[in-house]
Amino acid sequence: MQDELHIKIRNLETSDYPQLKHLMDVVYKDLGGAWPLHTIEKLIKDFPEGQICVIDHDEIIGLALSVQVDYDRFSNPHTYDELISQRETILNNPKGDAIYGLDVVIHPEYRGYRLGRRLYEARKELCRQHNLRAILAGGRIPFFHKHSSEMNAADYIEAVKRRELYDPILTFQLSNDFQLKRLLKKYLPEDEQSEGYATLLEWNNIFYEPPGRVLESRKTQVRIGAVQWQMRQANSVDEVLQQVEYFVDALSNYKSDFALFPEFFNAPLMGLCEDRSNQTEAIRFLAGYTERFRQEMSTMAVSYNINIITGSMPLLIDEDLFNVSYLCRRDGTVEMQSKIHITPHERRDWVIQGGDKLRVFDTDAGRIGILICYDVEFPELSRLLADQDMDILFVPFWTDTKNGYLRVRHCAQARAIEDECYVVICGSCGNLPSVDNLDVQYAQSAVFSPSDFAFPHDAVMAETTPNTEMLMFSDLDLDRLKQIRNEGSVMNLKDRRHDLYKVSWIADETKDMK
Repeated sequence: MQDELHIKIRNLETSDYPQLKHLMDVVYKDLGGAWPLHTIEKLIKDFPEGQICVIDHDEIIGLALSVQVDYDRFSNPHTYDELISQRETILNNPKGDAIYGLDVVIHPEYRGYRLGRRLYEARKELCRQHNLRAILAGGRIPFFHKHSSEMNAADYIEAVKRRELYDPILTFQLSNDFQLKRLLKKYLPEDEQSEGYATLLEWNNIFYEPPGRVLESRKTQVRIGAVQWQMRQANSVDEVLQQVEYFVDALSNYKSDFALFPEFFNAPLMGLCEDRSNQTEAIRFLAGYTERFRQEMSTMAVSYNINIITGSMPLLIDEDLFNVSYLCRRDGTVEMQSKIHITPHERRDWVIQGGDKLRVFDTDAGRIGILICYDVEFPELSRLLADQDMDILFVPFWTDTKNGYLRVRHCAQARAIEDECYVVICGSCGNLPSVDNLDVQYAQSAVFSPSDFAFPHDAVMAETTPNTEMLMFSDLDLDRLKQIRNEGSVMNLKDRRHDLYKVSWIADETKDMK
């Protein structure tokens, strides 16, 4: 061993065989030593990127051998011999959708430098680059023979998982994010140390995309646009819709995938009510315009090729009044989400009812949820949405004071962290002297992210100038959510104690959507 290390990783070449043979003969002296030359030559020919070595100066001190396999076949029980044909030729399937790890070997004198981890990370990167589904491995349990008289193989594996026992291979694989799938019997009968047993381990490529046409592939880079809306006196519904279309056009010109409007953004129309001092009458007057706004904004979504979250508007269903938001997709379909939790003001002065349905909506730019203002202050709702794989939570809001705004903002930031998703909040500014209880607005719209290394240091992707009419844009990477949910500094969704508590929806799901 050299006094000064000079470590590199590269792919194996056929000319490396003498060094490879020496290394494998040293490590596998009890298992027949190295593979023959023709086996290694065929591995390099069939899957050159999968044969990796670690060198110190010019000496090979570690290696990892791999083949491509069919996931469905080798994620189920199998033996080592099923990978090998006649004359010790290892079977590589060039159309396989998974990598099978054959060997990881480190020279005894170089153990302790975590070189095996480098080889595993190189394999993972190869899996990602080739868009393969997973890495599979049949792992020996070489210390099992020391304990086989007192426990069976399944109990031994569980003890290693609980770190009550140490196994040089299984402990290492578990520490490298591999998941234990099952116990394999008679995997390698000549392996006396493992008594023929092995573990089937799997590392899933969270970025794997099944093969398909380009137009059907999942969009991972998403642009969010939001309108910090200026409340102003309105003389007609056409005037407000003209302003809406102006902003939709502007957001579309910047190639936004979404346009978000604030809660009750069309409230200036309440000023046209003959008895506008009667708040109950004025809000029901406003509800009379909701169907037209829904239709017009759906048409805009198609015409301007942008998904629109319509802020919120009052909606009469029979004699009950609800506060609802529409998702107008750019394919022409429309979905609705009602506000679940009604504020004391809405309940007292407007007699608004709370909705009883909650869901995640599929779009061509991710899975989204909508919580209207006060709803974001109840963590149970966003947790239920997170359990349905929500990527982005949209929160249209209306607040009149800064302390009210800060309730929305701080709760939205908490939702982004605990549910590992993006959260977009959007409000209105200005004043409406002609509309009771909507005379003053306070807003600073923003986009929040989880708090981890892949995101801004303060977990704020974008934010507007407070109380100024403007557009806000932010580019979101949905793959980063996948990464932190599986490999983050903390994993709030994965680490929940389902054995101790749960959040469940108990409303009658057979009722009509409200």
